[in-house]
Amino acid sequence: MIEALSIIGLGKLGLPMAAYYCSRGFKVTGLDLNENIVDSVNRRKSPYYEPGLQEHLDITGGNLTATTDYKIAVHNSDISFIIVPTPSEPDGTFSTKYAEAAAASIAEALKSKQDFHVVVLTSTVLPGTTDKIIKPILEQGSGKKCGMGFGLCYNPEFIALGSVIKDLAAPDAILIGESDKKSGDLLEAFYKKACTNNPPVTRMNYYNAELAKITLNVYITTKITLANTFAEICEKMPGGDVDVVTRFLGLDSRIGSKYLKGGLGFGGPCFPRDNLAFIQLAKQYNVQSWLQETTHRVNQHQNERIVDIIRKKNGKLKGINIAFLGITYKPNTDVVEQSAALNTVLHLQKEGALISIYDPAGNENTRKELGEKNITYAGSALECIKGAEFVVLATTWSEFKKLRPRDFATASKKVVLLDCWRFFDETEFKDKVDYMVLGHGELH
Repeated sequence: MIEALSIIGLGKLGLPMAAYYCSRGFKVTGLDLNENIVDSVNRRKSPYYEPGLQEHLDITGGNLTATTDYKIAVHNSDISFIIVPTPSEPDGTFSTKYAEAAAASIAEALKSKQDFHVVVLTSTVLPGTTDKIIKPILEQGSGKKCGMGFGLCYNPEFIALGSVIKDLAAPDAILIGESDKKSGDLLEAFYKKACTNNPPVTRMNYYNAELAKITLNVYITTKITLANTFAEICEKMPGGDVDVVTRFLGLDSRIGSKYLKGGLGFGGPCFPRDNLAFIQLAKQYNVQSWLQETTHRVNQHQNERIVDIIRKKNGKLKGINIAFLGITYKPNTDVVEQSAALNTVLHLQKEGALISIYDPAGNENTRKELGEKNITYAGSALECIKGAEFVVLATTWSEFKKLRPRDFATASKKVVLLDCWRFFDETEFKDKVDYMVLGHGELH
């Protein structure tokens, strides 16, 4: 039975996991090599923006400790989750250098531990990583045999930033790639206690589990891209409405409604890079991946076409005052990595547009990415749109719902509002501003 666990890597996934599992009655030791993060966690102060995280840290009590010492983490737990970055290499594959370093340190700690210990790799990797890279490091470093002296599982999480704790509590399913039945049994029993919804648990070998993780994201990116293509077609049809089309598609049990919204391209820390990694994986097995190559290209096109819409509407880009409401790749997170809005702003910035940005959580991360050239960072939505000739609603933060048509008014002419997600009430806005909507036939 698993009663204590260690989380190796207290990042934007690892720390919420540590805090949430404490709330489910487990003793948790968090490990990170960044002493500032360790100190912050031990003071119960979240270093990250994530809904619900600070509230969970507030109630962890003595169940959560953080350290930089692997021996303390491993010896005070029954199971260790490795949740470290696997950054993309230039060719699109994943680097395992941090996972390898973590495995080597865990192996050293396992040398002096008598009890059976389960090691769980959670980070996204390509097939073969757990068996060919992580397992040999653990066996050679510990002097123990996998499946006997310790167990090893590949167990990725299917969660999203902005809803990490909610997703941990009630996941759709649990995926376990296991070295042996005992390790799989222990990990499955852990999730039966950790989750609130008794999710289905699927167990398999490492290779299938590693492939299942990345193919799930690849499928989603394909679905998003199809919906965005539907939206673009609807914009050019009389009376076209992507929501009407996708609402019907979602009724079919073979398809479902999730990720069929139609709007900006996909972004964030997972979807774009997983899609590219899958392309490289297919090449390694001498398999064509034309569908995913096209998905990647169409996703890039989505950013380019927003720039074209603005250019056609204004006749030029240089010197135009453009406001962006939202810049993160989704609401309820401060992450701007590969955000469609960020990439679009980058295009506009290069062409000399004057851009104002307001995001409830993402301004500072955007400043780090884009700097100050031709960009101002507003402190509120109202400040952002003041004086703008063209406004883009790019991220559906709930606070933007408070905006009314009069907030966009200028003395000289109607402001153009491009609503990328059909977020505002069209009947309220269309007569007060020059209201343009992605996915509607009236766009052009």
